[in-house]
Amino acid sequence: MNENDPSIIRDIPDFLAHAIALEFESVERYQELADSMDVHNNPRVAELFRKLAHYGELHAHEIEHHALGIDLPEISPWDFKWCTPEGPESGTLEGVHYMMNRRQVLEYALCNEQRGRDFYAGVAEFSPDEGVRELAAEFAREETEHVNILKSWLLNLVEPDSVRPADLDPPNIPE
Repeated sequence: MNENDPSIIRDIPDFLAHAIALEFESVERYQELADSMDVHNNPRVAELFRKLAHYGELHAHEIEHHALGIDLPEISPWDFKWCTPEGPESGTLEGVHYMMNRRQVLEYALCNEQRGRDFYAGVAEFSPDEGVRELAAEFAREETEHVNILKSWLLNLVEPDSVRPADLDPPNIPE
């Protein structure tokens, strides 16, 4: 990256606006997935998605606390400076299935947290502003903690089988 690269975050307000959007998009995605799992009678997975949404919301509020008294810019969805179609922690819907188990949910969340950590680490590396670099490095460390927590949960998870069972009554899609 060079100094004139438009994808570089150059000031604290811009960085915090990105961080808040990143975290709340993740919360929204987890809540949507929890609702979907409820509809498809997968309550244990719905509960886990809600738990992830709750933790994400707590983290988003911590970041909002950093932004108190700062006038944040409004950023259009197409102007965010991440290289994923949605916020790095939102994850895609690819691989999400209404019959997924808790192990698959945790693996999905782990990938999301790793992308969030990588986003913050990239900002910490390339921003020309020392304050942004320091705050982004702090957020990257927090995301590393989240990654480690999810890895621990995965190691301690007692799940009979991580393979998705055969769907004997798949949804019908009109042709």
